[in-house]
Amino acid sequence: MDDDQLTAYFQQLANLVQGVHFRQLDLIERQILLSGHQASLASSGRGALGELSEAEFRVYSQTGEDGIIDWLVERLPISSRRFVEFGVGNYLESNTRFLLRHRNWKGLVMEASAKEVEAIRKDPISWQHDLTAACHFVTRDSINGLIAGYGFDGDIGILSIDIDGNDYWVLEAIECARADILICEYNAVFGDVHAVSVPYVEGFDRTRMHPSNLYWGASIRAFERLAAAKGYTLVGGNLAGHNAFFVRDALVGHLDLARRVTHPSLFRESRDETGRLTHVGGLDRAKLIEHTPLIDVATGAAVTLAGLGVIYGEEWLARMR
Repeated sequence: MDDDQLTAYFQQLANLVQGVHFRQLDLIERQILLSGHQASLASSGRGALGELSEAEFRVYSQTGEDGIIDWLVERLPISSRRFVEFGVGNYLESNTRFLLRHRNWKGLVMEASAKEVEAIRKDPISWQHDLTAACHFVTRDSINGLIAGYGFDGDIGILSIDIDGNDYWVLEAIECARADILICEYNAVFGDVHAVSVPYVEGFDRTRMHPSNLYWGASIRAFERLAAAKGYTLVGGNLAGHNAFFVRDALVGHLDLARRVTHPSLFRESRDETGRLTHVGGLDRAKLIEHTPLIDVATGAAVTLAGLGVIYGEEWLARMR
């Protein structure tokens, strides 16, 4: 066998292996979607909930957000079956992938990493659905132009924000789109008493800003205050304690929820200067960043966690201790 024949043989072998791999992945995803569909059917019969987290199930989301979104969408008169989500990585784990696959919405996802966006564009999901994947580092100055530029201004069904940095300031700047459901990742380490956010820093990177990786974003109270000013009501959060869900004031009456609560996180994702996990948990997490600068968004004053005194309410404290 000469070199050309050997090359052709190995290419055929590689194609065969790749074909088997893709077929296996396709079968796995079909099983995942079937399980998600069954979970959705089970959830659809639950008209009333004690709290939003009771609707949780996980298909593609980080924790139970898929179930919460599915429950909300089933009950709300959604104005537009379109979504915008930014901070999605390679989109294999996200808040809207199950929505796209299960309900065939149209979406715009944005991510700062060109490598991750390329992965999304190579994923069959990018042609099987009307999904626009764009590579941008989102800022408060660029966000309206980006959303409108890709044709997602006006009414949309869902806006999901998770950029681990300037989240509060970017949300504050959004004026071109109005979502029925707003999803914000809050930093539970900042507590549930004060409305605080990291200051706006162009190019914010949570790892570079503080080695612990705990200094980013805004507190749940900050998002609740901002959302209220934009015409939204907090309806609850996921049990893991990092995503809050808001619904337009005019639509809240469609939901039967006994309590509208959010939860503290029990994540132990702190790191040291080398990037190694240190597993600091509970109340000790706040001590690692207690002197980092924050903004009280209600007053505009510069504050720190150390200077705020009590930052956790009794329910959150009871869960964290």
